[in-house]
Amino acid sequence: MLLPPVYLGVRAADAGAGIVDILLNTRTLAILARTLVLVAVVTVACVSLGVALAWLTVRTDLPLRRTFAVLTALPLVIPSYLFARLLVITLGPKGTLQGWLEPLGVERLPEIFGLPGAALTLSLLSFPYVLLPVRAALLRSDPSLEEASRGLGRGGWTTFMGVTLPMLRPAIAAGALLVALYTMSDFGAVSLLRYQTFTWAIYIQYESLIDRTVAAALSLALVSLALTLLFLETRTRGRAEYFRSSPGAARALSVVRLGRWRWPAAGFAAGVVALSLAAPIAILLFWVVRGLGAGESLSLLWRNTANTLSVAVLAAMVAAAAGIPVAVLAVRYPSRASTAIERLAYVGFALPGVAVALAFVFFALALAPAVYQTTLLLVVAYVMLFLPAAVGATQAALRQVSPRLEEAARGLGKTPGQAFRLVTLPLLGRGVLAGAALVLLLTMKELPATLILAPPGFTTLATSIWSADTEAFFARTAAGALLLVLVATPPVVFLVAREQR
Repeated sequence: MLLPPVYLGVRAADAGAGIVDILLNTRTLAILARTLVLVAVVTVACVSLGVALAWLTVRTDLPLRRTFAVLTALPLVIPSYLFARLLVITLGPKGTLQGWLEPLGVERLPEIFGLPGAALTLSLLSFPYVLLPVRAALLRSDPSLEEASRGLGRGGWTTFMGVTLPMLRPAIAAGALLVALYTMSDFGAVSLLRYQTFTWAIYIQYESLIDRTVAAALSLALVSLALTLLFLETRTRGRAEYFRSSPGAARALSVVRLGRWRWPAAGFAAGVVALSLAAPIAILLFWVVRGLGAGESLSLLWRNTANTLSVAVLAAMVAAAAGIPVAVLAVRYPSRASTAIERLAYVGFALPGVAVALAFVFFALALAPAVYQTTLLLVVAYVMLFLPAAVGATQAALRQVSPRLEEAARGLGKTPGQAFRLVTLPLLGRGVLAGAALVLLLTMKELPATLILAPPGFTTLATSIWSADTEAFFARTAAGALLLVLVATPPVVFLVAREQR
């Protein structure tokens, strides 16, 4: 986990005292301000959407709630640069919608470039970061606390704000942190929609200069910003913990009757799905049909799909396993050392994929040339990038498991290891699965690290989408994106089905 920061430190040290001038000049501070504004807007939007949809699909009589539970998680797999391109084609100047409205006298649509387009794109694609851990927390919550609140005469809204929402705070904080870090590290959407952020500046420096000192200095600033967000997440989460005594002690979750709001709520969920998933898929299907009619070949996509699944499944398994000890140390054994380990685990997620990939190239060429451009190095880089997704979901689940259960097991003669394996680990299942699903989806669409670290001839769906898009083969672009959604659907369906048990 220290490899990227060490690499960036070595690079930035070449600037000497000049690093202060790089970080404090007016242009850098303006880019920092724009980055923080985007992070704030996207995080607030994603928390609002994620919590609302999680509550509707778990605790209410929402029509088709299990279907919505699956559909609302799938936007996570759509690459941000692809969604941004579709947004420009549809809503940009001289775009499809403007062409339809020009006969009605509409000469120009509202500006889609800059903050509005970037915030819309990242919000619609990132809210599942909050949705999945909050769903897992809701499904593990003990309804007796809410029943006690209502028994004291409190209404549904008062109970939600005073009882349910505080119980969800660890999961919300973990999801919000992932959203904020992902927004900071995104390049595809902000570049296509012309919104200059830290990541944009870092990519420009890496691409335009042989001397990458400035890029390394900016990346270190991004690491500092990520550590600041980790501190704020810890403060927001607080130390309160809410436990269930055991799986058997909790009754079935009570269903909240929406009454006259049932169909408006369904309309809200359908609208989110339409904007974030259905509309992009419809456009992609149109491109595929049109390309096939023009004779474009899609024969290589099945091999790319197999490559994608092989590395994504492996990365998800490793990240889920690695995330358990990090989460346990942070939650059960809080100390300066465990806090440092937890924060280091989150650093990679805030860095641009190209910075992490170049750190691994530096390591491989200098110390382990045998692993350079191998699947092993690629999977390790994926784990480094996406480990926070597994850690956050596991931590949220662990905070709802009372340590007294392990104490009782040790009182019956079990060792600490046996108590954790037999009692706590089974109760973490949903959280670990939620984290693994997030890692799986993120790995499938990762582009910069794959382009730099993949073995020669190893092409994934993400890299095939990027190559086809740059060469204007829109049918291949669309087909690759549709396959990403298709291969992501089974694990999400499995996750939702397991949650309901």
